[in-house]
Amino acid sequence: MTDESITDKTSSDLTLDKNPMPYLDAAVVENKKEKIMDYHSTMHESCDCHKKEKDHRSNDENKSLSKSYVYVIGKIAHRFPNKSLEMELAQVIGNKPGAETRGLSQEETVYQALIDPNNRYIARQLCYILNVEYLETYLLVPSDPLDIEKLVKAVKPSPNLGDIDVVIGRKGPIAPPEMCNGLMLPIVMVDQIYSFDRETLIKAIPRQTDMSDDQFTRSSNALFDRIIQLADNAGSTDEHRALNYLAVRYDKIYERTQLMQDENYSFTGIEVHLSRLSGVRKVLDVIFFYQNRQTLAVSKWFVRVDVTDEFPFLVSPVQEYYER
Repeated sequence: MTDESITDKTSSDLTLDKNPMPYLDAAVVENKKEKIMDYHSTMHESCDCHKKEKDHRSNDENKSLSKSYVYVIGKIAHRFPNKSLEMELAQVIGNKPGAETRGLSQEETVYQALIDPNNRYIARQLCYILNVEYLETYLLVPSDPLDIEKLVKAVKPSPNLGDIDVVIGRKGPIAPPEMCNGLMLPIVMVDQIYSFDRETLIKAIPRQTDMSDDQFTRSSNALFDRIIQLADNAGSTDEHRALNYLAVRYDKIYERTQLMQDENYSFTGIEVHLSRLSGVRKVLDVIFFYQNRQTLAVSKWFVRVDVTDEFPFLVSPVQEYYER
C-alpha cells in the first residue's frame, strides 16, 4: 500500500485533519478509528445517563406532587369554559315554561337548571373555581364524578357573606389555558367538600351557661376571622391545613377563647411549630396566645394536629402550653 492510498483512506474515513500526515500506517489508522468510536460511544452513554437522571428527577417530582394536599376554606363559583356551553345553558333555560322561571333572579334560574339531573351534561363541563379572600385560587376537579352535584349545590344562588366552603383534596399542576377559557390556576382533585354558613358553625359551638349569646358570637367570629385570614392562607402548607382544620372541625378553641376573655385576657396570636412528638408522622403544635389586659402576662394554650396525610386529625386536645 502506498503512502498516497493511506492518506486518501485516512482523509475519507476519519476526517481527523484537513492535512493528514502521510507517514501513518494502517495500524495507526485503525487505532484512531477505534478511539473515535469509543469517544462517540462514551458521549452517547453520557447523554443517556443525563436523560435517565432527568427522568428519575421527574418521577421524584411527580411523587412529591401527588402528596401535595390542600385543606382550604373559601367560596366555590363556576365559569363557562367556552361560549358554546354558555349558549347551551341559555337554550335549556329558554325552553322551560315561563311559570318556572318567572320572578327568579338570573343566579336562581341558572342554579335551578344546573341541579336538574337532565342537565348533568352541562354541569359536568363547567369550570369550578375556589375563591379564597375574593381571589381565584384553585380550579376544582372532582375525583369522583358523582361529586359534581356537591360542586353545583355549593354555588348558591343568593350567597351570604358568612357562607363558606371547605375543600379537601390533592394539588396538581397548573391548568392549561384551553381547560377553562384561559384561566390558569392550580388544579385540585377534590376528595371532600363541606359547605355551611358561619352562623350555623358558631351556633353549634358549646358555651358556658352564663355566657351571653352576643358576647360568645362576637368572640367566636373574631377568632374565626383571625384564623382564616392569616397571610396567604391557600390551605396548601401543613401549617395552614392544621389551622383550617381546627377552624371548622374543633370547637374547643372557640370555647377556650371565650373562657380566657372572661378572665380578662385578649386573644393576640397563633404560632405553629413542629411537635416534639413528630417522627414517622408529621405532628404540629398549634399554639394560641392570650395576654392579660392588666398585667400583660401571656398565657399559651395549644393543640396537636397530625397533618401527615390528606385528612388532618386531632392528636391531643387543647391544653396549657409550657416552654421547654
